[in-house]
Amino acid sequence: MTTSKQALPPVVSTATWQKELAALRIREKAVTRELDSVAAQRRRLPMTEMPDYVLEGEDGPVRLAEIFGEHPQLIVYNHMWHDGAEWQCPGCTGFTTQFTRLLGLEKFGARFVIVTQGPIDQALAYKRRVGNAMAWYSTANSSFGSDVGAPPDAGFAVNVFLRDGDTVYRTWHTDGRGTEQLSHLFGLIDVLPYGRQEVWQESPEGWPQAPAYSKWATSQEIAAAYGEDK
Repeated sequence: MTTSKQALPPVVSTATWQKELAALRIREKAVTRELDSVAAQRRRLPMTEMPDYVLEGEDGPVRLAEIFGEHPQLIVYNHMWHDGAEWQCPGCTGFTTQFTRLLGLEKFGARFVIVTQGPIDQALAYKRRVGNAMAWYSTANSSFGSDVGAPPDAGFAVNVFLRDGDTVYRTWHTDGRGTEQLSHLFGLIDVLPYGRQEVWQESPEGWPQAPAYSKWATSQEIAAAYGEDK
């Protein structure tokens, strides 16, 4: 019989496990209610009117108001882009390749698209290379990206817009770890016993831990798994 050398949670009786789970559930439900309250405050945010931006899409120039299609609401992921890079940001690449079926969102009157600083031909080539299923647009010839918190060679962002006729309003913005709630990946990882396995997280002694981001799939791995040449 071999003995595992990996760190393991303590083994207890079913009754003790149920008791500990119930105690945790109290905190989990409190977080859910707090998130509901935050979402309610978000729905009450004011908004600000946007200029009539023109971006580049797969079929040529397109006004920001036209990107909404038939929907009144639009979520934009501003994908980091570095000119001349063979592989773009693995975080952005991994985050956006999660979203392959967006009909459910459209039923609520919204589109979800990617906007990047890269030239549209390069952006579309990268989309195919990594197997991304979302619609991509370029702000290379527009100040749109810089105006919504994603300037050239800088960070990523999520922005939300509301359209009233041909007038577009910006209603919400986040960046950094604010995007985590939009991803199913971290939600799944966080219910695992070992969690994200990153050194900044509080974990029991002996738990596997590695530098931040080191376990994230690389852009090359994503392309190999989902891209046009897989």
